[in-house]
Amino acid sequence: MRTITSRRSITALAAGCAAAVLVVSPASAAPANLGESIDGNAVNRHLIALQRIADQNGGNRASGQPGYEASVDYVVGKLQRAGFDVSTPEFTYEAYFKDSFSLSVANQPTEGDALEYSPATPQGGLTAPLAVLPVDDTPGCEATDFDGTDVTGSVVLISRGSCDFALKQQLASEAGAVGAIIYNNVEGPLNGTLGDSEAGRIPTAGVTKQVGEALSGQVGAEVQLDVQARFESVTTRNVIAQTKTGRTDNVVMAGAHLDGVPEGPGINDNGTGSAGLLETALKLGGSPDVENAVRFAWWGAEESGLVGSTKYVQGLSFEEQLDIALYLNFDMIGSPNAGYFVYDGDGSTGGPSGPQGSGQIKDDFLAAMAEQGIESEPSEFNGRSDYGEFIAVGIPSGGMHTGVEEVKTEEQAAKWGGTAGIAFDPNYHSAQDNLSNVDRVALERMTKGIADVVQAYSQSTEAVNGMQTRAERAQLRAAQSTMMAQSFDQGPKVAHGHDLS
Repeated sequence: MRTITSRRSITALAAGCAAAVLVVSPASAAPANLGESIDGNAVNRHLIALQRIADQNGGNRASGQPGYEASVDYVVGKLQRAGFDVSTPEFTYEAYFKDSFSLSVANQPTEGDALEYSPATPQGGLTAPLAVLPVDDTPGCEATDFDGTDVTGSVVLISRGSCDFALKQQLASEAGAVGAIIYNNVEGPLNGTLGDSEAGRIPTAGVTKQVGEALSGQVGAEVQLDVQARFESVTTRNVIAQTKTGRTDNVVMAGAHLDGVPEGPGINDNGTGSAGLLETALKLGGSPDVENAVRFAWWGAEESGLVGSTKYVQGLSFEEQLDIALYLNFDMIGSPNAGYFVYDGDGSTGGPSGPQGSGQIKDDFLAAMAEQGIESEPSEFNGRSDYGEFIAVGIPSGGMHTGVEEVKTEEQAAKWGGTAGIAFDPNYHSAQDNLSNVDRVALERMTKGIADVVQAYSQSTEAVNGMQTRAERAQLRAAQSTMMAQSFDQGPKVAHGHDLS
């Protein structure tokens, strides 16, 4: 297995190896070392733009909202001026909007939040006694768990663990509960989802472990739960930009989701990935001297369940999927308590591996970061970001991130700096995910790594896909699609940090 050990050693494949080359405009040389051309101030300027867009549009950049549309226009304008072929394909989906949430127990306001896709309560909320389900190895995961507890007409408290949140609230509903509160079994907030619009049965809240344990001693206390939420059909856009030079049957593709959550401006999640990708594209240019065309994507509705990227991949024919040599994904690259993580394409962390070639992509990102003196760590390749659908159809995939809501360990703090014992991004999915809470050093380092690897693959993908013939690639992808369907959870598409269970 060959690893890209130095961007200075990149060499183009011989022209005779190319099955097809389409050049529609004269090529211009990108910087010899694309990563070295990246200036963190230029990347940060894109974040300033996204922050101002959010400030001018209700404080957020969520898909279906004016802030997202303005973000699309900003990215498109930059790419067009750089000479890219740019399109903004539309798609429609059912979006979940939470308008308000409140929870009180025994007349005491209680911290928590509605799980994504929770049904709404009646206007004014519901009032019911609290029932507490005993904790066992599979709390609330089997109908028999409710046999010994009368939950009829109650809001039932259930511990997280062993099965999906959707199943817990479904079984609670079938047992007669009118609402559910699921509490975490580890420290930190419960960023939960029921998965999709069809799963919700009763209004469901999520609370921390500390809150849940306190509530467990209040059987019969009056619960007031108010969830005001709605579903709305939303039409929004992806942004797709491709170089005018390079092979169009062996395309290097890189993407980041452009949308944020309604709660805040979404500057780390995922303004940072979007900004790093945009600056990489601008430095590469629309007509670079490359062997393989490079296609950049900014996805919409990732926060609603990877919708934009999923619809894009599903909208490609099998032949069009074959044209994509590999996919690279960048989701949060400026976390304020940053770590340095590379998606684990070969399953070395014990999680699933990606399609053949994904392990090589991991090695190449590790090497690119090592050139900057950064020792990265592999991060489980679980399919819960925009690479998910690419994996599902057998396209080799990889990427990097700087950590989400997991807690930084003492060993990681010693290696990378920052603070042990707190999350990589304590502001995740909140109004505090703003311009002031970005690690600009990590942002520049990660963008340099992105640029180096993109540039390397623009010259050769041989180490990843072996430059198979189209027939060989088709046979491999068909086999891998079946394998990936068995390896990865094929339930609802879930964005990073949105836990199903």
